[in-house]
Amino acid sequence: QVQVVERGGGLVQPGGSLRLSCKASGTDYTIHLMTWYRQAPGKQRELVAGITDGNNKNYADDVKGRFTISRANGQNTAWLEMYRLKPEDTGVYYCNVQGATLPPPNDFWGQGTQVTVSS
Repeated sequence: QVQVVERGGGLVQPGGSLRLSCKASGTDYTIHLMTWYRQAPGKQRELVAGITDGNNKNYADDVKGRFTISRANGQNTAWLEMYRLKPEDTGVYYCNVQGATLPPPNDFWGQGTQVTVSS
């Protein structure tokens, strides 16, 4: 059974930093795509950043230059480093993993970790 676990959320002041981690277990294969999403209260879930097993990355426009996604080579662990955080970055951050090497439905979510940016 594939499990996805996020860690690292918390309360931080505007301008501060946090580092989130996402670890997927339950598969012997490298997962193709690991993606961070976030959901603010009353809003839809939105993509934050994604990274492939080939180290191709993409970011939402409003986090470019502030957030960095990375991944351990050949492993199913990814990190999201967040700098110069703003109150609008507040939300539950979810990790999603996708890939043909995963069992159906080839798409799994973690439970999320809360990030609150507030003074």
